[in-house]
Amino acid sequence: MIESLEEAKNEIRRADHIIFISLKYSRTCEVIMNAIHKFILIFDYGILSLLKKLEKTKKIKAIPHSPLERAEYVEKYYKDAKKFIKFYRLIKRIVKCEYTPREEFRKHITLIVKEKKPIEITTLVLEDYFEETKEFIRYVERNII
Repeated sequence: MIESLEEAKNEIRRADHIIFISLKYSRTCEVIMNAIHKFILIFDYGILSLLKKLEKTKKIKAIPHSPLERAEYVEKYYKDAKKFIKFYRLIKRIVKCEYTPREEFRKHITLIVKEKKPIEITTLVLEDYFEETKEFIRYVERNII
């Protein structure tokens, strides 16, 4: 439980470096995608922490293997986590979709994700995603301690 939370915090430091250092100097869409992959990993660790807490308190018998099933369990047992799980599902869809870069290697780099409705991810949007991810880890911390 605590180990998963610590892993999430370590990944937050790595994601911070990707966004504020690596992206600043490289300005490529691959760096944006790497950051989004880190967000997913952070969410996976946070969800695992919440489920370990449920397992420890005997509210669930076993932790599912599938990440989406785990998210459903969190949504079911932690009603106020719905907005976080919705965001988690969004970033999971983003990494599966095709994307195209716009203004790569320039100041206003944008990753355009081709979903039903195109999603434009700029550096500012990426920073908002990062804040949402950090807020989820703060939520996890409040709920497991």
